[in-house]
Amino acid sequence: MLQIAFQKKWKPSLTSQEPKKSAFGFKAPEDSPGFLLWQTTVTWQRLIKKALDSFDISHPQFVIMAVSLWLEEHHQDPTQVAIARLSKLDKMTVSKSLKKLILQGYVSRKESQKDTRAKWVHLTPQGKSLVSKLIPVVEGIDAEFFGKIPQRDQQNFIQILGNLMAELHH
Repeated sequence: MLQIAFQKKWKPSLTSQEPKKSAFGFKAPEDSPGFLLWQTTVTWQRLIKKALDSFDISHPQFVIMAVSLWLEEHHQDPTQVAIARLSKLDKMTVSKSLKKLILQGYVSRKESQKDTRAKWVHLTPQGKSLVSKLIPVVEGIDAEFFGKIPQRDQQNFIQILGNLMAELHH
């Protein structure tokens, strides 16, 4: 009885309260750049994952292989640190992904000849063959996905993303 009286006494009246203020800073989810970026990223990643699944390669593993090839083609030291830095993957993800790629026979990892603390990552012939086959597949998905942005806006979109990344990593 006391509990019921307490609840009635302290129960706020809906008519006397001001309208409840939203916890969100946007009127609608589509007004939030962060939420839109999240939705876009998840949708794009789902397409990439679907394409890579049949090759038993995850998206981070593909990125590591592609970055390794890029570093090699541009005569840069293919270290784990360089791969993590360029890909923006965390070091643990790079390390775990490399272990699986080594087991699959796609990469080898050795101490750097320049710095024994660093590990160099090299694609095996099998790894080079696979990533060379997958790059056009992923670039095709990118072209179709981002092709929905009018051509006149695509360079601006790339510049905006590049500027954002540059600001975040300075």
